[in-house]
Amino acid sequence: MTVFSKIIAGEIPGYTVAENTDFYAFLDINPLVKGHTLVVPKKEADYIYDLDDRMAGEMFVFSKRVAKAIQKAIPCKRVGIAVIGLEVPHAHIHLIPLNQESDMIFSNPKLKLTSEEFQNIASAIASRFE
Repeated sequence: MTVFSKIIAGEIPGYTVAENTDFYAFLDINPLVKGHTLVVPKKEADYIYDLDDRMAGEMFVFSKRVAKAIQKAIPCKRVGIAVIGLEVPHAHIHLIPLNQESDMIFSNPKLKLTSEEFQNIASAIASRFE
């Protein structure tokens, strides 16, 4: 069981922003910027290209809905998307609020946020998810 599956199952804490029957979105605990969110399928798959075409398409549509909520909750010009897949063997999409291209450089120092800050950000995004 991956760390993402443990978050989905409630075995370890996470900051949920959205979910449906197939997908789960939560804040990255090592964010590049405030609002950095991960979207994962609830069913484990190692790599995004391991998903069948229907699931991959639905994951991107779900991610689009989450990105729109992020953009309403977090001041940003755009929400960037990245699929790297090296950190955790569970397919995931990074949604990152952007004000400049350098906001999406993964070697940048990660933000250190308090639990209260994470909770406030998650609530702000969740309340705008449609």
